[in-house]
Amino acid sequence: MKWHLALGFGAENYRFHDHDKLAHYANAATDIEFKMPFGFKEVEGIHSRTNFDLSQHEKYSGKSIKYFDPQTNESYTPYVIETSIGVDRMFLSIMCHAFDEEKLENGETRVVLKLPAALAPVKCAVMPLVKKDGLPEKAREIIDQLKFHFNCQYDEKDSIGKRYRRQDAIGTPYCVTVDHDTLTDGKVTLRFRDTMEQERVNISDLNSIIEDKVSIASLLKKLQ
Repeated sequence: MKWHLALGFGAENYRFHDHDKLAHYANAATDIEFKMPFGFKEVEGIHSRTNFDLSQHEKYSGKSIKYFDPQTNESYTPYVIETSIGVDRMFLSIMCHAFDEEKLENGETRVVLKLPAALAPVKCAVMPLVKKDGLPEKAREIIDQLKFHFNCQYDEKDSIGKRYRRQDAIGTPYCVTVDHDTLTDGKVTLRFRDTMEQERVNISDLNSIIEDKVSIASLLKKLQ
């Protein structure tokens, strides 16, 4: 459950469901269910299969695979706890929750895919404000610094607003805009997908700022 909650979709969208009917070899079974648009559905099944599996191995192999517990001075056939988490179900739950059509203050609607940053295919898009004055070259230079750490896209087509929307739609967590001031102050505008907030940051700080949020390690640390 910690793994599911680490995705940031809200505890209210998850629940445990205990099975009433059990397989003959099981003594407990619980599902983790996620609230899809069509109701709560299983995303992970957890079953206590008792010692059935390993006792069958013992029976047909003719070899003992019992565990000796030195504290109790007893031998026993271990239980198997099976957890089954399907990639297809995880994908469906993430896409269902991440996809949104937001109404903006200006009356427009933006399509945004609020993927967990660690799972987003594209982590960062770098964009020159205009296609001249040395801005594309500077943007390419930044891409060359970041591309060894995470997947980046370069985009110079259309207005900056349209480019932001394209990245929102594919779930890119961060956009970096290179403008004329960048050439003199070494700073860029960093835009956050979910809030659309922007801040000026040093080019030298980009890697640490973004990688801290988009790495799978940052997600796994939440499980501690």
